[in-house]
Amino acid sequence: MPYVWLGLMVLMIIIEAATLGLTTIWFAIGSLFAFLVSLTSVHPLFQFAVFLLSSIIMLFYTRPIAKKFFKIGTHATNAESFIGREGIVIKPIEKFDPGQVKVWGQIWTAVSENGEAIPLDSKVRVKAIEGVKLVVEAIDDANAKTGE
Repeated sequence: MPYVWLGLMVLMIIIEAATLGLTTIWFAIGSLFAFLVSLTSVHPLFQFAVFLLSSIIMLFYTRPIAKKFFKIGTHATNAESFIGREGIVIKPIEKFDPGQVKVWGQIWTAVSENGEAIPLDSKVRVKAIEGVKLVVEAIDDANAKTGE
């Protein structure tokens, strides 16, 4: 039975190395604990319980720390810095037809957040980015800061 746990541990490490998702590494550690317990010749169900409990405990208590430390799953881009910025409509945004806006000197295809038409030269605020399009909302000229 110890070889089963070693085999499972190796398999989990290979999967972790291939995916880098910080998910199977905890099961590899659980396999290591089960392997160590199996060396004492205890019942396989107890070994499995040790594997399962140690894996779950490691997953829930140490994964958030490791995820924060390694910054897994976050890919900050310069495009995200456009969210919240203000710009100007240079091609009207129609109800079912995207227009164009100029934000920070860059021209982007844009759609309205709520589907409303936004006329030429209107000030807008970037609410989100979907693919290569900005999702914008019209803003008042009185409350607008320059975003060009």
